[in-house]
Amino acid sequence: MAKRWKVGLVGTGFWSEKHLKAWSRIEGVEIAALCNRSRAKLEEKAAEFGVPDDRLYGTIEEMLQDADIDVVDIVTGPETHLEFVTKAAAAGKHIMCQKPFAPSLEDAERMVAAANAAGVRLMVTENWRWLMPFQLIKRALDEGAIGKVKTARYVHTDYYTPRMAPGVALPQPFFREMPKLLFYEMGVHWFDTWRFLFGTPKRLYAETTTVSPYIVGEDAGIVALGYDDFYGFLDMSWATRQKLDRPLGDSVQAVHLEQMSIDGELGTIKLYTNGRITIVSRDGAEERVLAESTTLDHEESHVRLQSHFIDCLNTGAAFQTSGEDNLVTLRMTFGTYESAATHRAIFFE
Repeated sequence: MAKRWKVGLVGTGFWSEKHLKAWSRIEGVEIAALCNRSRAKLEEKAAEFGVPDDRLYGTIEEMLQDADIDVVDIVTGPETHLEFVTKAAAAGKHIMCQKPFAPSLEDAERMVAAANAAGVRLMVTENWRWLMPFQLIKRALDEGAIGKVKTARYVHTDYYTPRMAPGVALPQPFFREMPKLLFYEMGVHWFDTWRFLFGTPKRLYAETTTVSPYIVGEDAGIVALGYDDFYGFLDMSWATRQKLDRPLGDSVQAVHLEQMSIDGELGTIKLYTNGRITIVSRDGAEERVLAESTTLDHEESHVRLQSHFIDCLNTGAAFQTSGEDNLVTLRMTFGTYESAATHRAIFFE
């Protein structure tokens, strides 16, 4: 009989709903404990997902000592991860840790070392690669639909940060104060997905800027990525109107519009901002529809991601986004800031 995995989740705030909904749908998983400093948020999620009062904890130490759990799912800010991961590892629990994995490469390396020393599994919760459009694009690339990749272009647009005026309600108000914003908060997603599709580049060069007067960090930038035999770039902004396709309304929240084109020897894969995916033939005469419509289906991406986590625990297979693998993604993330500051290329061995 397959093992039933008991999960203790730490952090019942904004994004925890996605995690808890996914856990509740995965066979062989039980949401066995919840932990949060805010009792009100803790009780709200406990009532929604059927977790008894005696399995609710105010600190991770209490949960690790008292709860009958196998897995710790950390859904808190990156500044807490080193403490929580090392304590969970020392308690012998397998760990799924939210992105960004760490505020520094040194912290990330210490977490990986702690998990390895304790003999527990550690995976970073990188859901972007599990979104529907990128799963379909990856399949097409693996099937050789366009042959050898020659150029890849990834564009992300939003008009978000210029609307973050003081006093305006935001889902994540801490964005205003983050010294590293776009390429840290979102960049880890984009770099992980890029590596999923194309592998790790040999070098990068970045330019960034801050457009909105209401934030501390950067909200736009471009990153060029070099390989031995092709190049690509990411052109990302939370402060542009260029791809807006709808009235924004009064609510201030993210409206992610993503576009990608991948030129290969045999054709081009195109992701449109409306989610349509096509393949243009080698001679440019035909545009075949691969998917008429896709969405950034965050809830389903978490089901895919968390099912992968459980499958790997059951089989011993490697995690796609292990803590060790995420060190490379973080090197790209922090390398973006170093390149933008020094105006020099960053090289990866």
